[in-house]
Amino acid sequence: MSAIPHTPRPARGGPARAVIAARRTVEWFAQPWLVQLLLRIALAVPFWRSGILKWQGFLQLNDTAITLFTDEFQLHLPGGPYPFPAPAVFAFLSGCGEVMFPVLLVLGLGTRFAAIGLLLMTCIIELTVPDGWPVHLTWAAMALGIAAWGPGRISIDHLLGDRLPRS
Repeated sequence: MSAIPHTPRPARGGPARAVIAARRTVEWFAQPWLVQLLLRIALAVPFWRSGILKWQGFLQLNDTAITLFTDEFQLHLPGGPYPFPAPAVFAFLSGCGEVMFPVLLVLGLGTRFAAIGLLLMTCIIELTVPDGWPVHLTWAAMALGIAAWGPGRISIDHLLGDRLPRS
């Protein structure tokens, strides 16, 4: 009969125990539902702040918003930059999206849809302000994370049945 070689198990004291305790502490703080809620709020805030400045009344854009899309903003595409086509329409859609999508995100209603909407807006913003890519990359990562893993437990979507975890 052959002997099975004995492999020593790692010690459970000292540094190993401290690492396990530290990991459990981090896991206790970084609850998925809390991370999902904070991602939704963090993505909503900059868009809401930008969007609310574009309006002077119900469905009435202020002159500055239209002027930005008419005179200031340009699409930085190959061979460009090019002016926005139909700047008043883009200003209106931008203002609507920047107010509507953040509200949906914070409420957790239509969360994945709102996240993809803000991801598409981020792509247009990147074409307009290409030097802002570090911030735009952060927004894109948050939007994709929300779309991939959902709104979390603290959301209307969760109450309506969006509970399937994603691996």
